[in-house]
Amino acid sequence: MEVNNLDNEKESQPARRRFKAIIDGKSYTIVGNQTEAHMQAVSDLMNKQLAQLKKLAPDMSGEEASILLAFNAISDQLEKAEASDQVKKRSDDATSSSGSLL
Repeated sequence: MEVNNLDNEKESQPARRRFKAIIDGKSYTIVGNQTEAHMQAVSDLMNKQLAQLKKLAPDMSGEEASILLAFNAISDQLEKAEASDQVKKRSDDATSSSGSLL
């Protein structure tokens, strides 16, 4: 029975796709469960931001630009997570406050 449960769990997972991306002139194969359109949008945005970094700092190496791009992306991700947590906390507070009035 456990085997069937494991098989059912695998079936419910989104399909993993292979996507060939050209980032900063280099070819990469990305494996993920996002659509091809999503993967292409990410690749395009990465190339745009890498080009902007190189324009602003032409002496920056490709590796340095990539690390800065990754740092900025993770920083943005943390800011969005914090903002989401604050919205959830306010919603939870509002729910518990309105519940005490009843």
